[in-house]
Amino acid sequence: MKLSIILLTFFLGGTIYVLLELLWRGRSHVSMFCAGGLALLLLHGLFLRFALPLFAQCLVGGLVITAIEFVAGAIVNVRLKLNVWDYSKMPLNLYGQVCLPFSLLWCLLTLPISFLSSYLATL
Repeated sequence: MKLSIILLTFFLGGTIYVLLELLWRGRSHVSMFCAGGLALLLLHGLFLRFALPLFAQCLVGGLVITAIEFVAGAIVNVRLKLNVWDYSKMPLNLYGQVCLPFSLLWCLLTLPISFLSSYLATL
């Protein structure tokens, strides 16, 4: 992948993630820009390398985004104590950093990510 595509993919992922957060809860944080950028970059790379059916892409996407969110939460919320988010009141949460309902939402969100990745592959 060319550097320009890597940077574009990261910027798009970060921007989309922040916009979704602004729409969902009315605020965001720079760490979410980084998490979103990394998520789209990793998923785009995986989808380029492996020809997965859409259902498998959604599962992989949900797992990757959840893993990124967990690591980001461990750093930003636990280590740095910035309290950017707290899922501790959500069902089936893990240390308040991730939860099953949002992991399932990330699976669904992978649908448009898959189409965006296909488009980015043409650039």
